[in-house]
Amino acid sequence: MAQKRNIALIGTGLMGVPMSLNLMVAGHDLTVWNRTQSRAAPVVENGAHWAESAALAIAKADVLITMLSDGFAALALLEDAEFLAQLTPGKIWLDMSSTKPEHARTLSSRLSPMGVAFMDAPVSGGTKGAQAATLAIMAGGSADTFDVLRPVFDAMGRAVHVGPVGSGQLAKLANQTIVAVTISAVAEAMLLIEQGGADPAAVRDALKGGFADSIILQQHGARMSAGDFAPGGLSKFQRKDLDNTLAEAATLGLELPSTQAVRDRFDHFIEHMGGADLDHSGLYLELKARNGMPS
Repeated sequence: MAQKRNIALIGTGLMGVPMSLNLMVAGHDLTVWNRTQSRAAPVVENGAHWAESAALAIAKADVLITMLSDGFAALALLEDAEFLAQLTPGKIWLDMSSTKPEHARTLSSRLSPMGVAFMDAPVSGGTKGAQAATLAIMAGGSADTFDVLRPVFDAMGRAVHVGPVGSGQLAKLANQTIVAVTISAVAEAMLLIEQGGADPAAVRDALKGGFADSIILQQHGARMSAGDFAPGGLSKFQRKDLDNTLAEAATLGLELPSTQAVRDRFDHFIEHMGGADLDHSGLYLELKARNGMPS
């Protein structure tokens, strides 16, 4: 492969595993590290190299991908002296975690004097998109770095350069705001349909192609009707993203009432109904409880 890259991927969770597998399918050489080694097993079994530390993972890599829980986890890597020693000039750090825009800008400012390029490139599409290599990738950083990384992006989905560093995370916050508010609307629609006696699957089919149609309606609407809330996108991460959206809005002097309302509902679902590790479509359960209905 003409544009094969030596890639280190840190964070082999629900998204990191299928992303890693697709990078190898595309011909890239991959080394992985995760705090819990067993979670990297599916990747290592398919040909990835396992490193005993994050520092060793990036030692020979020209591209470092982080897929972590938040920006604090990414910034924490810079507190490891051995890791810092391996951040040599010419490397590119691609943070595909969902973080705050300010975290992306902080990482970039720390790395730039070291000669390490940085892009923030969070993704949308959930585990299904990760498995199918159809992720929507929102990339912030320099256009030159984006062009260099195109073969890496192409292995995982469709990337769009949306602006300077931090813009990828801002786009992801916009995405997550739309997702969360739409999940809320779909939950209300599904409950209305079911309680009114219509066939939910038939109604979803009837709405295909109309203004109300969406992936969330078709996929999460089906999940709600089936009571299938196995995690694809975790509710606790959805709340984190909404908190980040509201924090960013506050710095801009903006009030986002729908975002605030759905954030508070996710908070109740997580803190009082044990929904932290359920799929974010599980907000349907919060709606049913609100209406005095068993889950």
